[in-house]
Amino acid sequence: MNKKTNFIYIITDQHRADYLGCYGHPIVKTPTIDRLAQQGSRFENFHVASPVCMPNRASLLTGRIPSVHGLRKNGLYLSDKNVTFADVLRKGGYHTAMIGKSHVQPFTGLASPLDNPFKTRDIPEAVTPDDQDWLQEDPSRWSGEDSFNVKTPYYGFDHVDMVTLHGDRCGGHYYGWLKEKVGDPSQVRGVEHQLPHDYICPQAYRSKIPEELHPTTYIKEQAIDYIQSRQDDEQPFFAFVSFPDPHHPFSPPGKYWEMYDPEDFSVDNPYSAHKNPPPHLSAVKALYDQGVRNTKTTKAFMSSEQEIKEAMALTCGMITMIDDAIAEIVATLAATGQDEDTVIIINSDHGDYMGDYNLLLKGPEPSRAITRVPFIWYDPHNKTPEVINNVASTIDVAPTIIARAGLQEYNGIQGSNLMPVLNGERSNRSSVLIEFEDNVVQWGFEEPCHSRTLVSEEYRLTIFAGHEWGELYHLGSDIRESHNLWDSGEHQAIKNKLITELLHKLVLSGERSPWPSYIG
Repeated sequence: MNKKTNFIYIITDQHRADYLGCYGHPIVKTPTIDRLAQQGSRFENFHVASPVCMPNRASLLTGRIPSVHGLRKNGLYLSDKNVTFADVLRKGGYHTAMIGKSHVQPFTGLASPLDNPFKTRDIPEAVTPDDQDWLQEDPSRWSGEDSFNVKTPYYGFDHVDMVTLHGDRCGGHYYGWLKEKVGDPSQVRGVEHQLPHDYICPQAYRSKIPEELHPTTYIKEQAIDYIQSRQDDEQPFFAFVSFPDPHHPFSPPGKYWEMYDPEDFSVDNPYSAHKNPPPHLSAVKALYDQGVRNTKTTKAFMSSEQEIKEAMALTCGMITMIDDAIAEIVATLAATGQDEDTVIIINSDHGDYMGDYNLLLKGPEPSRAITRVPFIWYDPHNKTPEVINNVASTIDVAPTIIARAGLQEYNGIQGSNLMPVLNGERSNRSSVLIEFEDNVVQWGFEEPCHSRTLVSEEYRLTIFAGHEWGELYHLGSDIRESHNLWDSGEHQAIKNKLITELLHKLVLSGERSPWPSYIG
């Protein structure tokens, strides 16, 4: 009996598609990822289910949109009532491993900035919270003296090497590893211990942590150890290798800090290029002009050209460090003789504005900068280079992996199996649905922004709950989304067509599990 195909799923954090060489970036060096793309399939129009960490990661695991799996916004958790593709692989004979960032449970330890007005009532919520332990990623679990353990299987993963948070302040198993190396991590990491530099970009600091002690290195080493441990095992494996970078703070270590010169970068899509900014963009610009911005959170803020160029350079440093790590992981596959039996997938959980409209980070504007992410599928059994222009979504990952493993998907999965597309067939899908629910009030909204977006190969349409205005961009002629056609008289017919298409997607996006066992 031949061993089934292995999988290594490499995912980065807050990494927009066009920040890879194979996606056309003129400066960043990513030779390993580029080579995998050149020998595999590269998706040009792959979009997230939500441009937010936790909801989209849960959609990746479940193949379902956030409003259905329940992790709709950051700060919630993925109920263990949800089935994941890792559950299917595990039941189908795979050994499953999660190495790095998971983030389907809260990991900051910070209370929500929005108070729940119903919390003092006898029955505060319409849905009864699960009894599950949903604080396994919380700092209280890994910052103490005792060793940090995750109850497995963790959403279908047998083996877990957890990394939480970002930059050199990562926690989880990395924190315990770092303690063994340096004694007291608080004495060597963070802004308070940074090395001298002259950068002015908010959240940019030159970490004292050297390359060999950085979270990217830790994840690389754990992945290599795992691959080596599977060398002589007949059981196939699935390894989810998840890097917290290039998410802010902008703090690549060692040589990667100075690898790129900010003066080599340019801000090509500034706010001033937008012909008719919608109200939420105008609101954040008005605050910026008044000198009002919060640069210490994970929420988007407007920045100067110099700040943005510095962020671009440091982000590229983090990306190249990840590419170097992937090179060693791929080399380990070859050294252990597993390279011809392992599918390698490259993806990201969402993007970053990275200077678009003078913004950094992510927020309520669902432009391609934060919704379009890289998706590369390298299959050693099918090395025909291909660029795929069909629109695809994060929710397609689960059914595609399940199909490639020769297993059957479960009832209620909402994504599409991409294997026919990977084998050269044309997809019959014309668009994808993107959900966004904010967890703070910002950008001129009176309540947390709640929007739904439809993206096709030609257009992006966004409806904001409670507002008559919206967004419509013709991506064919306006790839930078700088001319809103929502009020354009000559585009009313296409707008109405896309709104109808969005309504049909919403009708079909409801929960379909479980299947009824009885009639009436």
